[in-house]
Amino acid sequence: MRIVILSDIHGNLEALRSITDSWDELWVLGDLVNYGPNPAEVVEFVRENATTVIRGNHDHAIGNSVDPHCSPAFRMMAQAMQAYTESVLSDEQKAYLRHLPTTAEREVDGKRFLLCHAIPSDPLFHYGPQQPAFWEQETAAVNADILMVGHTHLPFILNVNALRVVNPGSVGQPKHGRCEACYAVWEDGRVTLKSQPYDVEATMGSLLTLPIEPSIRHQLAGVLRTGAPPR
Repeated sequence: MRIVILSDIHGNLEALRSITDSWDELWVLGDLVNYGPNPAEVVEFVRENATTVIRGNHDHAIGNSVDPHCSPAFRMMAQAMQAYTESVLSDEQKAYLRHLPTTAEREVDGKRFLLCHAIPSDPLFHYGPQQPAFWEQETAAVNADILMVGHTHLPFILNVNALRVVNPGSVGQPKHGRCEACYAVWEDGRVTLKSQPYDVEATMGSLLTLPIEPSIRHQLAGVLRTGAPPR
């Protein structure tokens, strides 16, 4: 069984298309939309191809027209892009986002997986740091072998007691210092973090034509160019 695991696509179609790994199943850990210029196309790709999809905070916000509770550095960008994203998604697409589950459980090759966007105790909003002490407490009651999370846009694998915590990073808005699409692959009992360069200039070009405040457009483009939050 070969599973490709994506998270935090954020409407970045060029980054999504750059991932050409084959899969038996495709899992998506939330945040299909917001920040990027092609949310409708991303939603349709996920609907057509993904086996398991869970809801992220931005999917929740767009689906319900509420605040995504993102980090302070991104609040103005999220607000501006939420208005744009809500305007281009159909009612059916927004309903799809609204009704995605916040967690999912799977069993593959004898291993139990728990999937959530943020952390098990707060699946939509809490940012889980790359710190074993945090995850030891957070996963004390988790009945799984592998916990798959996203939300921070930072890829990592941590072994916490008998549990493995995996964050594949972000496909569409990486924050680890490189403008590449990050993801993970599970195959033959092993998980691997992977990344793929993509046509970031094409995504930036699309962003710069959107009907939003110019300063917001340039901030978003800067995040893509640097692979890091704004300073």
